[in-house]
Amino acid sequence: MGGDDDGLVSGPALLRRLQREVGKAVIGREGALELLLCALLAGGHVLLEDVPGTGKTLMAKSFARVLGLGFKRIQFTPDLLPADVTGSLVFDQSRAEFVFRPGPLFSQVVLVDEVNRATPRTQAAMLEAMEERQVTVDGVTRPLEPPFIVLATQNPVEFQGTFPLPEAQLDRFMLRISQGYPDEAEEALILAGDGGAPATLAPVLGVAELRSLGAQVDGVRVVDDVRRYLLALIRATRTHAQIALGASPRAAVVLLRACRALACLRGRDYVEPDDIKDLLLPVLEHRIVLATEARLKERSVRALLTEILAATPVPVEADAVRGASHA
Repeated sequence: MGGDDDGLVSGPALLRRLQREVGKAVIGREGALELLLCALLAGGHVLLEDVPGTGKTLMAKSFARVLGLGFKRIQFTPDLLPADVTGSLVFDQSRAEFVFRPGPLFSQVVLVDEVNRATPRTQAAMLEAMEERQVTVDGVTRPLEPPFIVLATQNPVEFQGTFPLPEAQLDRFMLRISQGYPDEAEEALILAGDGGAPATLAPVLGVAELRSLGAQVDGVRVVDDVRRYLLALIRATRTHAQIALGASPRAAVVLLRACRALACLRGRDYVEPDDIKDLLLPVLEHRIVLATEARLKERSVRALLTEILAATPVPVEADAVRGASHA
């Protein structure tokens, strides 16, 4: 894919700049940053699911600052109302009329902390914003400024006082990222105080560059063999004996869109099977519902998807590349 010498923004160069600058505040997490930028370019949203204290909020703040985008944080609690998220009408005495006061959803990067602690009614208030890029209050629809991405966090081990997200809302998240604990070397750097504060980071990307890269994503090609490989993986989730609810057609569309964005970030104008392999778990793991038998056997969605990956024939890479070059 083109670089600066032919007038195009280079995906790999922008990703390296992002990772280098965010790395001044967040130790490690280069893979997570690649997925966050992939979701942003593909027009998706991300669910950050990890135990407390692993840097989810810090990474989201740093990501927004380095991109030079507007950032708002919403702490979800059981008493939070939908109007606290979307905004509301307030009476302006000086003008003797009601005026709209935008809520925190009217930003470009919206961090929703502990999304499963709010009531279903408040969780649902995000659905229109996430899917339609707009908010309707008192019958008036207001568009959200692009680019727009919701980064929602939740704790996978604490369930008291929480309201689990229904499948319909989980499906609105393009990716679920769960990085786990840092390795020993990364944790040693954290203890040494090598990480800075997000406020010290400098923007290294701009909206114009993001739009240019987004336009390149639309031009990434997918040859028939690679498309059939993706479809085979999707359909295998629907026929697996230990899966009660497999991936939907929307999940297939989302996976393909994410693969195009990832290929662009890796400097290619075509999708490879490896792109699909790398994104299958982040895209599908939160969309799959296990059968009762699998839950009784304590099987995991991750393990079943890994089995499906291993059992599905992979197109020959040379054929995929040759097909893309002649597309």
